[in-house]
Amino acid sequence: MTSKFAKIVLALLAAVQLSACAPLMFGGVLGGAMVASDRRTSGIQLEDEGIEQRSATAMRENFGSKEHINFTSYNRQVLITGEVSSDTVRSQVEQLIGRVQNVRGVVNELAIGPASSFGDRSSDALLVGKVKAAMVDTEDVFANVFKVVGERGTVYLMGRVTQREAKRATDVVRGVSGVKRVVRVFDYITEDELRAMQPKRSDEASRTSGGSGSALASPQQPVVTPIK
Repeated sequence: MTSKFAKIVLALLAAVQLSACAPLMFGGVLGGAMVASDRRTSGIQLEDEGIEQRSATAMRENFGSKEHINFTSYNRQVLITGEVSSDTVRSQVEQLIGRVQNVRGVVNELAIGPASSFGDRSSDALLVGKVKAAMVDTEDVFANVFKVVGERGTVYLMGRVTQREAKRATDVVRGVSGVKRVVRVFDYITEDELRAMQPKRSDEASRTSGGSGSALASPQQPVVTPIK
């Protein structure tokens, strides 16, 4: 129990650092590790940070603090979660974020109703920590390539992954106590594209340097898959 609790705490600390301190960490050793384990380029990672900041600013300017809205950008695709007071506001938020600079798409998961309580948000933060800990415990799931968001017991998974990785991660998350629903918001890549992302040994690089490499496809709209 002590070891498991420690993993949850470490996962929570990592989540806080990723959301609050990412621009500061890119210049150091930790930042280099983050870039190396993330399938986005370092430029796109910084752009996602900028999109989240611009989205938050747009919300404050248009709605003040009346609504509870969260933004998570991955590969310039913005997931919107939280609670708003009406369907009209829900639509307005989606339209507004769709016009934010460099946003390529919006996944609107806003619920209509009262804002979640501090206790609810604390429970969601703990749930995200448990999910990340479960991924770390699973040898065939590379936890660092997934961005995990929790809202009202629903776990959202974002990332650039293969179909195989998506299925395995979903199976792991569904087995975590407290998860009510899993929603996958993925940019799918092929196994060949994944292999092309892996660091090559010098002998492998020399064999493939003269061939026609598999170019990474530009991401299109992600596949959003709700799973109960």
